[in-house]
Amino acid sequence: MIDVKEKILSPYNVMKVREDFPILSQKVNNHPLVYFDNAATTQKPKQVINKLTEYYTEMNSNVHRGVHCLSEKATRAFEETREKARAFLNAENTRQVIFTKGTTDGINLVAASYGGMVLKPGDEVMISTLEHHSNIVPWQMICEKTGAVLKIIPISDSGEIMLDEYESMFTDKTKIVSVAHISNSLGTINPIKEMIATAHKYGAIVVIDGAQAGPHLTIDVQDLDADFYAVSSHKFYGPTGAGILYGKEDLLEAMPPYQGGGEMIKSVSFAKTVYNDLPFKFEAGTPNIADTIAMGTTIDYLFDIRKSNIKEYEDELLEYGTNKLNEIGDIRIIGTAKNKASIISFLIKDFHPYDCGSLLDQMGIAVRTGMHCTEPLMQRFGIPGTIRASFGLYNTKEEIDKMIEGIYKVKKMLS
Repeated sequence: MIDVKEKILSPYNVMKVREDFPILSQKVNNHPLVYFDNAATTQKPKQVINKLTEYYTEMNSNVHRGVHCLSEKATRAFEETREKARAFLNAENTRQVIFTKGTTDGINLVAASYGGMVLKPGDEVMISTLEHHSNIVPWQMICEKTGAVLKIIPISDSGEIMLDEYESMFTDKTKIVSVAHISNSLGTINPIKEMIATAHKYGAIVVIDGAQAGPHLTIDVQDLDADFYAVSSHKFYGPTGAGILYGKEDLLEAMPPYQGGGEMIKSVSFAKTVYNDLPFKFEAGTPNIADTIAMGTTIDYLFDIRKSNIKEYEDELLEYGTNKLNEIGDIRIIGTAKNKASIISFLIKDFHPYDCGSLLDQMGIAVRTGMHCTEPLMQRFGIPGTIRASFGLYNTKEEIDKMIEGIYKVKKMLS
């Protein structure tokens, strides 16, 4: 058993953390980089970058196939990462841990395989108004294919799911609920444990889009009683193109393979193919070996810092940033839920978000502008998009001050 547990590093030392991220020391447009686009993707610590170099210089080989030394070394590192991923989500065992390309891939897998297996014409799939496109489109696709109906849970003006409305929407036809743990646009932390319990009361299974929870929260799929839970490595400081899908074992066992070929078979003849055991049944073809192994290093890194320390620190940034923005005037914050992660979406007067973001970029400040892959959510608020500042474990209050200073300049320039 490898050692994968959270260690205590207290008090939180953000300047020490920043030393691990070489990209943060560069200048952009002759200004020190302020990176506030963490909800889109996070920067990578040198430990993860070094692991990628180590893989390609010391163990590059295919996994689960060769008997030679390099293949065994790569396979061992790959499967050690599965144990780290199990610990990251607190799954019961590694058979429940499927390696994917990311959250989108995980949700598509569940929609196509589980949804394709259970949904019939007239059945219902429930998602919420605040979902991003990756948790909308796969369900639209499987509903179109099976004749199922997609139902949308409403949200309040503060960006919170309306729980009474949610429960009233269940019928004996409701088979699947799929919701985000944290809204990527609003920062809302949804009460998913309560929502899962409600869905189970009506016999529906629940898929959790954990893309934004990965970097911010300690995830415990057993405590949540989630049926499926998907995360992306690049959202929690790991490489792109790697992710984890957790599923309850009885559900995964019952589901047909999502893709065919390679690792997902035990034997093949022209008459019949015998599928592999979990988790390999859902991992067809050569996987993303290097990035998956480096994702394991990312999990080690987060365990070393400790998620609770990160959450406490990011809550400070969220409160500080929110207060500073509200002091400016002419700022409209979109998403004011009581329980939020460190994501702030806002508008400055009636200026277009793109113009504001472009001017901030000239000052070295990277924020996201636009719809954030949540077009229906923007329609709900009747806006063309927002400016989004999303804070990560390496951001500082001094960087927020620079953004505030930049916003004053933007107001002056566009007025």
